[in-house]
Amino acid sequence: MSSDIEAVRAEIEESIAGLTLPIALARTVEAEGDAPAYSDKVGIDLSGGYAPGWRTIGWREVRERALDVAGALLAAGVDKGDRVALMASNRIEHVVADLGAVHAGAVSMSVYNTLSPEQVAYVASHSEPTVVVLENADHLARWERALTESTSIRVVVLVDAAVPEGDERCVTWDAFVADGAAWRTEHAAELQARTAEVTPEDPLTILYTSGTTGNPKGVVLTHHAVLYECICSLKVANNTQHNEFISYLPFAHIAERTLGMYIPQIHGGHIHLIADPALLLGALGEVHPTRFFGVPRVWEKIKTGVSAKLAAETDPEKKAQVEGALAIGLEYVEAQQLGHTVSPELEARFKAADEGLLAFLRALLGLDRCEWAASAAAPMPLEVARFFAGLGMRIYDVYGMTETCAAVTAGGPEQFRLGTVGRALPGIEVTLAPDGEILARGPVASKGYYKQEDATAELIDADGWVHTGDIGEIDADGFLKVVDRKKEMIITSSGKNIAPSNIENYLKESPIVGHALVFGESRPYVVAVLTLDPEIAPLVAAQVGIAPGTDLAEIAAHPAIQAMAQQAVDAANERLSRPEQVKAWELLPVEWTAESEELTPTLKLKRRVVHAKYADVLERLYA
Repeated sequence: MSSDIEAVRAEIEESIAGLTLPIALARTVEAEGDAPAYSDKVGIDLSGGYAPGWRTIGWREVRERALDVAGALLAAGVDKGDRVALMASNRIEHVVADLGAVHAGAVSMSVYNTLSPEQVAYVASHSEPTVVVLENADHLARWERALTESTSIRVVVLVDAAVPEGDERCVTWDAFVADGAAWRTEHAAELQARTAEVTPEDPLTILYTSGTTGNPKGVVLTHHAVLYECICSLKVANNTQHNEFISYLPFAHIAERTLGMYIPQIHGGHIHLIADPALLLGALGEVHPTRFFGVPRVWEKIKTGVSAKLAAETDPEKKAQVEGALAIGLEYVEAQQLGHTVSPELEARFKAADEGLLAFLRALLGLDRCEWAASAAAPMPLEVARFFAGLGMRIYDVYGMTETCAAVTAGGPEQFRLGTVGRALPGIEVTLAPDGEILARGPVASKGYYKQEDATAELIDADGWVHTGDIGEIDADGFLKVVDRKKEMIITSSGKNIAPSNIENYLKESPIVGHALVFGESRPYVVAVLTLDPEIAPLVAAQVGIAPGTDLAEIAAHPAIQAMAQQAVDAANERLSRPEQVKAWELLPVEWTAESEELTPTLKLKRRVVHAKYADVLERLYA
């Protein structure tokens, strides 16, 4: 470790010495008082789509309710280190239950709402939670098998679901919190003592990875690792505005926990919780956040929607004006990259374009106040990043994994370069193994997988390096570029190494393509299966004369849509080397979702699932 990295790490370590999340939250409550902390849409009629209005709770009340939950957990016999499992959407009760577990000295575990009953039963049998908090009847059904088989679960807290007859473990959320409040009045010292027992090296959470292959593994993250991650991320972001954030990804995802829970709880701000990601665009238009995080698929969908509207403009003069402004925006953002300079002349041209059009376009998206916009979870297509640069926005790509407590590299105002995921965070070491695998080391590293020593040994080597499983490149200035997952690299029968995600990103630049999977392992050439974007495809279909209301399968089979898919493949092939070019493809008559199992809850491809479900299609493409 270089002396510079060591000095920066020591500075951050000193700032969080002895801190735990309960201590950090108490300081935030002292500073923020009754200022808004969390808002959600619970109780708002959304039957007609997005609607204004929020249910809001202040920082002081967040902590008080969390202490009530902690009291209820202690009254239920929860010991220090016990697991508390949560399955709920992004809502105030989820945050309060999580914090309640932390103040009780327990380990909180948010579990993906989309897990099947079999997967839930595995997680429950492996983690052995003492208390389970479930939001609704669907979640209760997903836990039915686990509740039947488990010998560890003592209490099941139901937020909105009706208490089933015959199971004495079940209690309503309101009754549970009320019992905790009553318990606190008589045992305040006992609760204080339990919270004080929590140490920085204690587990704060166990997150079970979404599992693109095999059973999910439980990643153990300590208070110290999480606090270090938050502090060094804030240093790189260098935000100047009050934190107004929209939380819509599952809290089982490390990025959402860090941005929607942990950073606000130690740094303050107002977090707007969205239970259904389909409501995101409406929330952007109402909240106008100062910080926004989206996985690449979210940014792609926003881009596709804007591009479709711009393409529909028929006035040549207006179209030229928009294209000119976007070109200036791109030039301006490119000049902000490390090693470049924004000239006074470019500054003036951008100011005029921004005042004339670009600021208006960002305001339409609800991103006009956003000073920190980021992407992670999968490689960000360069063309998507360049599109938002045209709007005058820098999207800071972030790289990390659950096992590194979220980010180990990130872009920021002082370390920005398009097409990369930034440079190592302060005090974090990032390097490449001889085969190109990205390795990371530092205080943010997980202690390992819960009750899986063999898997932990494969993850973290004897020198403390976390093996990410990703292939990357590092340039002379320390900027990292992620090529692809090591296990997903394709080796054709001729021995050519191919990164499928790069080809897939090119294919998805077509507005009609929702998802793409490229295949070619041990085969003579590369093929692809495509799906339509369920929102854009019907709009395009109407433009080519397909009747409104036509289902996705019929749209996919239409000759005009097939021709557009061929154009997408041809456009991608023009940018690829001969071995990488897609020689055959098929447009599927279905949509891929987390519920249909082709995607993880964070919208990443489950390649093995696609390979298995569409094996006949893939074979047909090689016929």
